[in-house]
Amino acid sequence: MEMRKRRLLFGLFPLIFLSILLLIYTDLHRGYLCVNTFSGLWPESAFPRCQVMGINIAVEDDDKQESFKVPLSRLVRGGEARNLETTGFACHSSEFSLLCVASQPVRIDTRGRNITVHIPSNKAVQETNIRPYGRQENNFLGSIKPVKILHGNHNPVPKCEVIHKIPALIFSSAYVGNTFHEFSDLIIPLFLTANHFKSRVLIILDDYNSSFVDKFRPVLSRLSDYEVMNPAEKRSVHCFPGSIIGLTYHNVLTIDPEKVPRNYTMPDFKQFLRESFNLKNTNIYQIKIPTLLLLSRAKTRRFLNEDEMVAVIKELGFRVIIGRDEMVANMTTFSRIVNSCSVLVGVHGAGLTNELFLPAGGVTVQLELLGLEFASSYCFGNPAAAMGLHYVPYRMEPEESSLVELYGRHHSVIVKPGSVYAKGYQEVQKVYLDQPNLRVNVARFRENTLVRALQLAKDSQVL
Repeated sequence: MEMRKRRLLFGLFPLIFLSILLLIYTDLHRGYLCVNTFSGLWPESAFPRCQVMGINIAVEDDDKQESFKVPLSRLVRGGEARNLETTGFACHSSEFSLLCVASQPVRIDTRGRNITVHIPSNKAVQETNIRPYGRQENNFLGSIKPVKILHGNHNPVPKCEVIHKIPALIFSSAYVGNTFHEFSDLIIPLFLTANHFKSRVLIILDDYNSSFVDKFRPVLSRLSDYEVMNPAEKRSVHCFPGSIIGLTYHNVLTIDPEKVPRNYTMPDFKQFLRESFNLKNTNIYQIKIPTLLLLSRAKTRRFLNEDEMVAVIKELGFRVIIGRDEMVANMTTFSRIVNSCSVLVGVHGAGLTNELFLPAGGVTVQLELLGLEFASSYCFGNPAAAMGLHYVPYRMEPEESSLVELYGRHHSVIVKPGSVYAKGYQEVQKVYLDQPNLRVNVARFRENTLVRALQLAKDSQVL
């Protein structure tokens, strides 16, 4: 009988060894330290620091846990940094940005409709609610679920079910499908918030959107070594050594180097995109033949004489690529097309966000719509300069817009745009974005804009 017990015991060793290997593999490839696969193999006293679903495994060494505090602390400054150091929790707030940081162990409960973050301490309980979207502006926050943060001595604190060895980053994707908002409100803020963690952070996408994840998988996989978590599929209590709720946002397609941990700049972000999407050209001088990409719209703001425009562009010596909707849909493919061009031409709209993929020294040509001159410079003109690009605006005359046919040459919509702005953004969008189509004066466009863009491209090729 004793011999049979020994044989049984020795027979279990391979199973135990394989169990440990499987746990290690799961940890490395999914970011989980503990899973409920082999419950009860070890006594609780063996590994007192980690008990999850009946499994006990030692967590990270103290020095590794401590290392997470450094990148977490870089996200706050001044008095906020002192709060983080003394209490383990702080929130950074600016005009259009809000994020909260915990540098101590947290428990993130994804079992309810809304995520709850528990940050235990010996202080009185404080509750903070944050809608974790990059751009903190009322127009953008209405549809975003708040994340509840409970910081302090509160009971009952939910028991850990899954333990992770890296910090969590929670944000909401919200306005997906618009390239401008995706980059300006989400991807750039995500880069600012997560890049200095060197991929050692687990992203939790509160309102998980598979199309957004698929579209930006090259970016997300560079920011994190771990699969983006869909909390609706991982309904349990997840424990992390720290967390970030929300994103760092500066301004429209903008990075302020003085406000970020590593003094990142827009050229740094463009380099990050080149590496993420495996883009070939860093500088315009690598493009031997001047190539122009014309963004062609199929619905609103269409070029009514696009063929004439293309003919004039070719006459000047450009190789022309027409960017149509079906091409733009695939971010990976289209980013490489843009990167192969010297000049990007388009009417004011989200498509111009693709200037991010132009090589340094490239040229952005924006046809600035009637009534949207300021927005044109603010959204794409000023950011282009910070990206290391040239910006050439073409200000549309009223006669080039179909609005004249709709309202008449002397209507307030044409001569007094301020009267439309006084009615609010929805009216501005309806009139100046949704209604007009364009018949470009090709002779004026050629002399005032295209000639200059070509010269800038040629000058950059010589450098």
